[in-house]
Amino acid sequence: MFVIYLIIVGAAAGFIATRLMRIEAALLPTVGIGIAGALLGGLVLRVLLTAMGLLGGFIGAVLGALLLIWLWQLVQGRR
Repeated sequence: MFVIYLIIVGAAAGFIATRLMRIEAALLPTVGIGIAGALLGGLVLRVLLTAMGLLGGFIGAVLGALLLIWLWQLVQGRR
């Protein structure tokens, strides 16, 4: 059930992260980055800070999405 929550929150986190990083991405990459970031950041942060609850998962999702966008831009710049 927690993974389903992260997927739903990840879609919103991807939108927020792309706006914070000031990139224009299509809908699918935005949602994909958000979901991957939510799973990555949310699960890691949830393990480290279990007492923080759902808010920790959302913050972790946004941070994870920001990290993935940064890495994506880094890889795109090398092409």
